[in-house]
Amino acid sequence: MNAPDARTRPANPQGILYVGMDLGTSRTSIAASNGVRETVASYVGYPKDVISKKALKKEVLFGDEALANRLALNLYRPLAGGVIQHSDAAPDSAEAKAYLKAAQELIRHAVGLARPQADELVYAVIGCPAQCSLKNKSAILEAARPVVDSVMIVSEPFTVAYGIDQLADCLVIDIGAGTTDLCRMRGAMPTAEDQLTNNFAGDHVDRKLEELLKKKCVGASFSIHAIRELKERFSSVGDTKEPVWFEVPVAGKPTRFEVGAELREACRSIVPPMVDAIHQLIASYDPDFQSRLKNRVLLGGGGSQMGGLREMLETEMKSRLGEGRVTRVDEPTYGGANGALKIAHDMPPEFWEKLS
Repeated sequence: MNAPDARTRPANPQGILYVGMDLGTSRTSIAASNGVRETVASYVGYPKDVISKKALKKEVLFGDEALANRLALNLYRPLAGGVIQHSDAAPDSAEAKAYLKAAQELIRHAVGLARPQADELVYAVIGCPAQCSLKNKSAILEAARPVVDSVMIVSEPFTVAYGIDQLADCLVIDIGAGTTDLCRMRGAMPTAEDQLTNNFAGDHVDRKLEELLKKKCVGASFSIHAIRELKERFSSVGDTKEPVWFEVPVAGKPTRFEVGAELREACRSIVPPMVDAIHQLIASYDPDFQSRLKNRVLLGGGGSQMGGLREMLETEMKSRLGEGRVTRVDEPTYGGANGALKIAHDMPPEFWEKLS
């Protein structure tokens, strides 16, 4: 199953730039109708004082650049659980305002990466968690509206399915940093009953791994950023004899620890909730079509690249449901953005005019 490549699409001749955006907790990816595709780590940083502003020569930093200079910045990760942090709080609270501003800056930066022309309208489709609340969606809309001319919020696993034309009798699982989102496709727009979201995703693995490493690496100093880097390089749920080395300082001296078992345990912690959700969505589906659903499970999102995950899910499904076939989408980084762009293209002009 090949995902559509945004780079093959011609620019829109009517002065409209369509943008599909996967606004993620960990990474934000965009695919635009002019062929541009970009991804950026979802970090926004502001210089702490006049010295840091002078040293960095910027008012705001994004992505890996912000992360690399975080000691000189007030650093924000504006998304958590796939939604803007503190969006459930009172809108006039200091935290809500700060994170909304950071989210708006991130969206503005992502749209800027698409290189819109000065006279182009920007119409954007933004993916969000499957069970994102109305209040959370409103916060995303509030952050996006000053940046784009028209915007639509869509369930993230639905965008993945739409992008690869898997619209009937398949179950899409989008594993991000903040949430794991599941959506069963029945050949029509999915309802609330067709979708599930849980928080057992990449950030949960990070927290679990941090807990395990504090016990294993006695006396060591390490940050959550080092843990995320370790996970992204070596994450696997499968049994392997290959050692995984974690080098961190102990009393200032670099020290190596073998942490393969701890990494596997942390990665495996997201599997049981995922299998439970798969079981729930399949068991409540029309019984005449359950077999089709079991054998068309699609993994997307950054977490889908975890070693051995596809095979473990198939094994668990066969044990609990009698059968199961799991396929990984070809482009986990851009699957959601590609699908969002395709949705944007397929919406009639009058639809966008109503949203403007």
